[in-house]
Amino acid sequence: MTSTDRIVSFDDEPLILVDEQDREVGFLQKADAHVGRGTLHRAFSLFVFDTQGRVLLQQRASGKRLWPKFWSNTCCSHPRRGESMETAIHRRLKEELALECELRFLFKFQYQAQFDDDGAENELCWVYAGHSDAAPRVNANEIAATRYIEPAALDAEIEANPAVFTPWFKIEWSRMRREYSEVMTPLTANAS
Repeated sequence: MTSTDRIVSFDDEPLILVDEQDREVGFLQKADAHVGRGTLHRAFSLFVFDTQGRVLLQQRASGKRLWPKFWSNTCCSHPRRGESMETAIHRRLKEELALECELRFLFKFQYQAQFDDDGAENELCWVYAGHSDAAPRVNANEIAATRYIEPAALDAEIEANPAVFTPWFKIEWSRMRREYSEVMTPLTANAS
């Protein structure tokens, strides 16, 4: 077991409950926050692009309670009780992929997605993007596989087979393509 294969998700970790204006209203254990239709809580999603403009995707581990083996954005999770969002996003990127990079806040959005009768996501999610050419080292407890893909090729895959992607990822990707295409521009093009 490498240092990146340690357990970093816990059903009893307290998530930050929020209202629709993203104001803290309490705390609830992670497992309980995802029961039924879910309880609204704070979350984040990270998109890491390489200098060629390809996005790093992850396939969620088979042991995940919600959306196991689905393809999703580079990294997503929740800030912990007493933890700033800035600390949380960098902690989780390092825990899941052993990556470090500057991350730029893009937008927040709220969504609810039902996985089955007993479990759902109900999140107010902060979305960030960054760039890195470092090789990811996967934490197998969290991630089954990774791959880089060009934005246009990803658009085609989502259109052809939307059922293999997580619901939050499809919402985020659609908005990024409409409003934040500059984060996908290859960095080499910016330098010339």
